[in-house]
Amino acid sequence: MNKQELINYIHQRWDDSILEELIKFIRIPNKSPQFDPNWQQHGYMDEAVDLVVGWCEQQIIPGLKLEVVRLENRTPVIYIDIPGQVDQTILLYGHIDKQPEMDGWEPDLGPWKPVLRGDKLYGRGGADDGYAVYAALTAIQALQQQKIPHARCIVLLEASEESGSYDLPFYVEHLKKQIGNPDLVICLDSGCGNYEQLWLTTSLRGLIGGTLKVQVATAGVHSGAAGGVLPSSFRIIRQLLERIENSNTGEILLKELQVEIPQQRIEQAEQAAEILGSGIYEAYPFASGVKPASQALTELMLNRSWRPSLAITGADGLPKIPDAGNTLRPFTALKLALRVPPTCNTEQAAQVLKQTLESDPPYDAKVTFTLDPPGAGWNAPELKTWLEKACDEASLSFYQKPAAYLSEGGTIPFMGMLAEKFPAAQFMVVGVLGPLSNAHGPNEFLHIPMAKKLTCCVAQIIAEHYKNL
Repeated sequence: MNKQELINYIHQRWDDSILEELIKFIRIPNKSPQFDPNWQQHGYMDEAVDLVVGWCEQQIIPGLKLEVVRLENRTPVIYIDIPGQVDQTILLYGHIDKQPEMDGWEPDLGPWKPVLRGDKLYGRGGADDGYAVYAALTAIQALQQQKIPHARCIVLLEASEESGSYDLPFYVEHLKKQIGNPDLVICLDSGCGNYEQLWLTTSLRGLIGGTLKVQVATAGVHSGAAGGVLPSSFRIIRQLLERIENSNTGEILLKELQVEIPQQRIEQAEQAAEILGSGIYEAYPFASGVKPASQALTELMLNRSWRPSLAITGADGLPKIPDAGNTLRPFTALKLALRVPPTCNTEQAAQVLKQTLESDPPYDAKVTFTLDPPGAGWNAPELKTWLEKACDEASLSFYQKPAAYLSEGGTIPFMGMLAEKFPAAQFMVVGVLGPLSNAHGPNEFLHIPMAKKLTCCVAQIIAEHYKNL
């Protein structure tokens, strides 16, 4: 492989084609179904599919077959099959659905407003992870330009990932004969500790989400008349949350949500902490004067990857402050997002959580916890020697630094699903979501140099896979 030729080709494709496509992609408000129940009527999903398919079909890749698969009442999947010089299969994964808008964007930025600022492309979904299909096909094209052999490659793009990938198992089952048994999975939907080297994700936390609602009355009543008689739904919901979380420390109290952290992951957390230093917490937009949850860097790494944590991501029953009269409200509802350790049994833990919140409610209030489909975590199998060496060499080739390893705190349900279906497969889980890129939040951006170098790394790994068959 002529690596400089590879770099030149990939960089040119990004500059001449991919960035223009991602600008179009960001403009489409293709929110995941959980955030847009009327996605079929709105048509943004179809618009995103058409955009991606149109670009893919223009690429000069011999034998490429593309199909938009649509099962009834489910989000679509884009399935791309590219023949190789051998029948062994590499599966490359990404998604095209997006998180909702979120408040707090800078005045000249917005979720559906693509803005190029220096080496960053701002807007929702470019980094998480609209870039994936463009990077995957460009990496394959770069190899073919130099007549470098590779295995058969499948690119699978789903459209319900941000809703927990609830449609994906049906498509994996529907396409199982076409997919076969991949021996390498490259997922392009993860994060990176910095933009200075290749980062491999070694584990992902699971996710248990749901809506906790406490109802105490059929209508709001005057707080002066009812205060001290009608129990506060907010106070009750605070008591229920204390059953699962220590409000002083953030520690999750349910033993079913705890696991023993593998020693290798502790050692990798120590290594990552040494590489990143204070960048571990400086990567987040802290308000002035606010301190991180711990000053121990390794503990912060483990907190965000192997320990459970609770976030309240939404609320109902609370009027905006200008509209808040002196009224005891009839109900309070909170959206809970509980990240759980990678090896936690999310189905079992979800039922324990539901029982803990709903049983024996204070004042016999009406309490319901409506679960979302749980997302399984994932702990990577040990890397084979060839893949570990190839990742290190790729990182040194394109970043001039060795590869590093990171346990991520997010959830990609597809990984757990694939690990069950293909237990012999190797996994390369990578991404461009690094410091301040703020996926899911305001001011999300794609770090363009990182994406270009990652595309180069993917190409080299595909080539090394063939050499080690």
